[in-house]
Amino acid sequence: MKNVAILTAGGLAPCLSSSIAFLIEEYAKVTSDVEIICYKSGYKGLLLGDFVTVSPSDKKAISILHNFGGSPIGNSRVKLTNVADCVKRGLVREGENPLQIAADQLIRNNISILHTIGGDDTNTAAADLAKFLKTHGYDLQVVGLPKTVDNDVYPVKQSLGAWTAAEESAKFFEHIVAENTANPRMLIVHEIMGRNCGWLTAQATVDYRKILFQKDFLPNLGLSREKFDTHGVYIPELAVNINDEAARLKNIMDRIGNVNIFVSEGACIQEIVEIMRQNGENIPVDAFGHIKLDAVNPGKWFGSQFAEKLSAEKVLVQKSGYFARSAKANTPDLELIKCSAVLAVQSALNGVSGVIGLDEDNGNILTCISFDRIRGGKPFNVEKHAEFSKLLKEIGQV
Repeated sequence: MKNVAILTAGGLAPCLSSSIAFLIEEYAKVTSDVEIICYKSGYKGLLLGDFVTVSPSDKKAISILHNFGGSPIGNSRVKLTNVADCVKRGLVREGENPLQIAADQLIRNNISILHTIGGDDTNTAAADLAKFLKTHGYDLQVVGLPKTVDNDVYPVKQSLGAWTAAEESAKFFEHIVAENTANPRMLIVHEIMGRNCGWLTAQATVDYRKILFQKDFLPNLGLSREKFDTHGVYIPELAVNINDEAARLKNIMDRIGNVNIFVSEGACIQEIVEIMRQNGENIPVDAFGHIKLDAVNPGKWFGSQFAEKLSAEKVLVQKSGYFARSAKANTPDLELIKCSAVLAVQSALNGVSGVIGLDEDNGNILTCISFDRIRGGKPFNVEKHAEFSKLLKEIGQV
């Protein structure tokens, strides 16, 4: 009998529940000789031996998960090679090696296949674990699924959940934008997730304008498309001259009475952090060494940079991140998640480890990509995204 374990880790994305469901459904289709457990709260559950066994009744009703966002088995941000952090959080004792503790737990549970659903940190941690076990004579197949709303994993063309997150961000702003009628000279800042990559902000802007252009307007009564449009989009990959942009946006503010901008949380992050450091402020980081962007607050910074220059009477900063990332998967994502889960099970049973994804270096074919090719921080290629490039020209930003 094969013993299979599943865990989800990192931040949420609109693919976790469905990924779990599709994996369990696929194993039920191809073999009856398998027992599945789920470690609770990601690598934290693995270190603590906290897991739940998937029962026969769970398997029959597992499609229920497709109706929910989040992860029923829980997430956490734990880096197995960050020993100090694991000790500090009480996950291991002083002098213990988290990789060894995790390996011992997998051996104790007689796990032969581990499925990790997460970003590059989650999947490279799984690779470290598999390598550690192999050097100790224990063969473990690890097959990951790429989850991140940022869509920034090399060489994966499309991360699971990213399409949904963009669509939900657009829906979020469809409501928020009506606040432009609540106050004269309103500046609305829509902050969107994306630490190093502007894909989500770009795609959310494209999706929002598709919604916008399906609507009819009454300009004579003040209901014009331009008031509801996006007037500026700021992402890590595009340089921003604040003064030049302020002058352009000021003309829009003077003409229509409001300005709406979309901001990736990673846009101008180095400039913001440098200002904070010069002011003697502490820059908090997580277990992986990433700057905690909630503390930096890029949307607020952009609002403060533009407010006076635009003579804005009110600035409204709204963040769609938690709204978008906790949604259930939409139809395009469901199709990709299902295909990925099918290949993940097939690869695992055939003894092949890696991350399932559309391989950009291999004609965007869905394949099992070796762990040594997986890394994060992939930038968004503006020139290759025709719809976004066209959008920038239409709004006059380039």
